Amino acid sequence: MFLRYYVDVPLAFGTVERRLLASPERWVPGLADDVQARTDTLLAEVGFGSNGHRVGKLVMIELRDPLRFPSRTLVPMTWRPTGAEAIFPTLDADLEVATLGTDRTQVSLSARYRPPLGVLGHVVDRALLHRVAEATIKDFVDRVARSLLLR
Repeated sequence: MFLRYYVDVPLAFGTVERRLLASPERWVPGLADDVQARTDTLLAEVGFGSNGHRVGKLVMIELRDPLRFPSRTLVPMTWRPTGAEAIFPTLDADLEVATLGTDRTQVSLSARYRPPLGVLGHVVDRALLHRVAEATIKDFVDRVARSLLLR
């Protein structure tokens, strides 16, 4: 399954790119406090919801080396669920920042996952889980964008 979500931020591309590449510990939303900054894998809570009604799941996020182009930068990542791996998919994604002009930048996430549990997983995904995945991706990107703005 494929997911994509994006948001625009009122900052220059160079500023957003610099903040993104400087330290993932500053922009990965829901980062667990007990994670060592020098590890390749981060432990973070992802989910959706607000006003004290949040649905979340702890995932391991592996960030790979960024791919830099003149007007955009991609940070490849993989989310792996912690516990109950058989019922939650692994998600491969690209977090991207791209210029939209002198003072606007788009922050986006393009993600791919395969529903677990074979045919049953595909049925449940179509009925419900794809919407949960969409809400989770939206929440993650919105929180990343807020973190990049506030730094």
